[in-house]
Amino acid sequence: MSSQIVNPAAIPGRFGPYGGRYVPETLMVPLFELERAYEIAKSDAAFQSEFHGLLKNFAGRPTPLQFASRLTAHLGGPRIYLKREDLLHTGAHKINNAIGQGLLAAKMNKPRIVAETGAGQHGVASATIAAHLGLECVVYMGTEDMARQALNVSRMRMLGAQVVGVDAGSRTLKDAINEAMRDWVTNIRTTHYLLGSVLGAHPYPTMVRDFQSVIGREARELVLATENRLPTHLYACVGGGSNAIGLFHAFLRDASVKMVGIEAGGRGTELGEHAARLAAAQGFAGARPGILQGTYTYVLQNADGQIAATHSISAGLDADHLHFFVA
Repeated sequence: MSSQIVNPAAIPGRFGPYGGRYVPETLMVPLFELERAYEIAKSDAAFQSEFHGLLKNFAGRPTPLQFASRLTAHLGGPRIYLKREDLLHTGAHKINNAIGQGLLAAKMNKPRIVAETGAGQHGVASATIAAHLGLECVVYMGTEDMARQALNVSRMRMLGAQVVGVDAGSRTLKDAINEAMRDWVTNIRTTHYLLGSVLGAHPYPTMVRDFQSVIGREARELVLATENRLPTHLYACVGGGSNAIGLFHAFLRDASVKMVGIEAGGRGTELGEHAARLAAAQGFAGARPGILQGTYTYVLQNADGQIAATHSISAGLDADHLHFFVA
């Protein structure tokens, strides 16, 4: 007999060795269903036309590339541009993915969506597209994040969504994801889980990346038109990872462009005091590969493999595992 070693990067849903699908059997069928629906949607002209139409006429794309003149002058060197995703309907990039997955839910005849949110922007985006498409919407949010983002909680409720506070664990994004997944498992036939971060089992990371990649495509086109060259550096904050992978994806083949993800340094370098999953070189402790919420990724964990508490003053940046890879 001969054996063959399979390159993990060649397997759908893998980002190098990371990603994959590590879930209980009850979730395999809905994940396969979602994967099939998404593969069909990618080549469905009617779906793509509706998706891009909503990005333009509902969300407000394209967003401009603003020259940060005062910051550029203050630093006295690099010309700095800001991709203004905050000018989209609902105020953040989250609406891009919410539109795509909302349309998929309708395509699969799922009248109900559940979502998780940390900073609240994904919850607002999910509630918004659900209202537009006539879908029931339930949003899970840690009670710590609800206190920090009370305005977004009010916005979700005004849009008709039910907001469920999660008082378990750290009472933040990780725990909201856990509760959303429990709801999904219980209501598989009627419910789509509209996941907003680049995490979870395949096809979610790939799907979120694709729906958010419009950010990088626009940024690339605009900077070339403005500067007649590619940028030297891209910077993005990394909490759930959706804006970062959305920006970075269009530049992955450009060796001259350096991509920098900014993580939450918290109060210190000890485990439990920060949310920096890949900053071991700077002395931040606790990150190593592991499986969490259906995917193989870098996880902040103790020596026994227990998920560690994190800290950030920013809701949405205090995730305990790295949600995206660009390999």
